Amino acid sequence: MAKRMAISVLGLAAAVPVQAAGTGPAGSAQVMGVPMQIIVLLTALTVLPALIISVTPFLRITIVLHFLRQALGTQTTPSNQVLVGLALFLTFLIMQPVADRVYAEAWEPLERGEITVAEALHRSADPLRGFLLRYVREKDVALLLELAHTPAPDSPEQLGLKILVPAYVLSELRTGFQIGAVLFLPFLIIDLVVASVTLSIGMVQLPPVMVSAPFKVLLFVLVDGWNLVVGSLVRSFY
Repeated sequence: MAKRMAISVLGLAAAVPVQAAGTGPAGSAQVMGVPMQIIVLLTALTVLPALIISVTPFLRITIVLHFLRQALGTQTTPSNQVLVGLALFLTFLIMQPVADRVYAEAWEPLERGEITVAEALHRSADPLRGFLLRYVREKDVALLLELAHTPAPDSPEQLGLKILVPAYVLSELRTGFQIGAVLFLPFLIIDLVVASVTLSIGMVQLPPVMVSAPFKVLLFVLVDGWNLVVGSLVRSFY
């Protein structure tokens, strides 16, 4: 799966065509040798973390999980490593259809020598473009087109990745903050109620957060909060 995820971002990671290691018969496509395959994969892996963060569901998931932890008031529980690991595996789950399509349409024909490296990169970019178009906002695309001084294309499928990627990041930031604000509301109500009660009975020396924290955790456990949050996040991408 990790290999397919690395291959699926070759359309973004590679800015220039890579020459194949071996040559086939005259008029046939060049066959990429094993050393060149390793070089291409290592090149993709160097930018893979940034691409996973910015052009996958990882961005929205991490923002929502961070807001959830802040709303619960549990400070560092769960730890950053746990939240990032959960977000990463959920990202693999959501992006698996895209990675499988890239692997089948671009990487396998390239391994068989049926297409060139440049054509494989072009094919690998198409599934990524289709995924980004599903979640990008028209307003953000218009802003990026204006900033890049680029005329609007005739159809969304003609948008370049240099426009789609930052527009997708802006759209996901907005969506993540919207979901985080909604998650905050029930826990904010608990904080307000506890603060009012403690103030009314004169418990001014006891921080309301210490009293409300067990109630918030108990409420989250009773409603099976992790199941609801993770389920809603994954379904939001389908």
